[in-house]
Amino acid sequence: MAEQGVLLDQDQFCCSICLDLLKEPVTINCGHSYCSNCIEDCWDKDDPKGVYNCPQCRQTFSPRPALMKNSLLAMVVGNMKKTGLQPTPPAMCFAGPGDVECDFCNGRKHKALKSCLVCLASYCETHLQPHYNIAPLMKHKLIKATTQLQDNICSHHDKLLEIFCRTDQQCICYLCTMDEHKGHDTVSITAEKTEKQKQIGLSQQKVKQKVQEREKELKELQQAVESLSHSAQAAVEESERIFTEFIDSIERRRSEVKELIVAQENTAVSQAEGLMECLEQEIAELKMKGVELEKLAHTEDHIHFLESYQSLASPSVFSDLPTIAVRPLLYFEDVSEAVSNLREKLEGILKREWCRISTRVNLVDVLHLPEPKTRAEFLQYSCRLTLDPHTLYRQLFLSELNRKRIDFHRLSSLV
Repeated sequence: MAEQGVLLDQDQFCCSICLDLLKEPVTINCGHSYCSNCIEDCWDKDDPKGVYNCPQCRQTFSPRPALMKNSLLAMVVGNMKKTGLQPTPPAMCFAGPGDVECDFCNGRKHKALKSCLVCLASYCETHLQPHYNIAPLMKHKLIKATTQLQDNICSHHDKLLEIFCRTDQQCICYLCTMDEHKGHDTVSITAEKTEKQKQIGLSQQKVKQKVQEREKELKELQQAVESLSHSAQAAVEESERIFTEFIDSIERRRSEVKELIVAQENTAVSQAEGLMECLEQEIAELKMKGVELEKLAHTEDHIHFLESYQSLASPSVFSDLPTIAVRPLLYFEDVSEAVSNLREKLEGILKREWCRISTRVNLVDVLHLPEPKTRAEFLQYSCRLTLDPHTLYRQLFLSELNRKRIDFHRLSSLV
């Protein structure tokens, strides 16, 4: 009994400086004990003004206190060394925040290394030994220590969940097969996990294929944007050269063409960059999904595997997405040609050709998105229309916000 008590409290006989068994233990004025050399070295490095601190409670002393040997601690530590009770550092022995505690430790709990799916308990290194040495226990299924062991118990019959009901898609115990799941399609949890792992393999292949497709589309889109920028820059330079030969009367039109080209370039590039960002995010999510599927495929916890499978391997994750087609790498060449044709024409010709130039510029784009087919897709391009009061017939008036026409002449005749 004495040895058991020492084993449970052996961390109390460790020096808080070196984290080892006390060597030549001494006690300072506040009551805390340390190795003689540890506290001496600590105080040798302390404040040169003559103020000394306790490393544990931070109480200060001045002048430097005399160290008193603790004979009782020295005797207890000596006995512990003789019996081979050499503790490991507390940080490695005892359970901390987020660690799984040993179910068989009394007092301060040690960190559990393994959990047993048969015993439904977690064990530290000491209490785990019977599972390695006793024949009946050696057949038990051990997994990495987890706090989710209670999830392996049937809430209705308090039995181990070891059967999977395919009819209801849930884990059950053997008593459930005779009760509410009688006559259902049931298999062992191991068999169901094996089947699901095969499906995960197919899902991983789909994720990999989708990542490759999206990476290819991203590369093509990046190349198209770069080519668009070069083409736009070349078109601006060519337009500049041609327009500098124009007379002052067409200077305003020259500037408008330049601004139109640059504006369209910015619009197209902005649209492409937005889609590139979406593609990059989708690739990252797909890769993350692949990592999660890989991790799930190798988990040892059957219950955690089956509960996580529904959300990770859902078919909706791999639904087909619209393919992005990049337009041919011909952007502003036609614009430059149209501007060249205007070089020797008069102001009147320039006015007639202006609509053609702006139309050609607006047609330049990087993406070839599918045409809208549903109402929701068409509404993306909708806009609010207003009527021009200056072109209104004299017997008609406009309603509020210029959205509707009102025929007051007709209304008065009806009245």
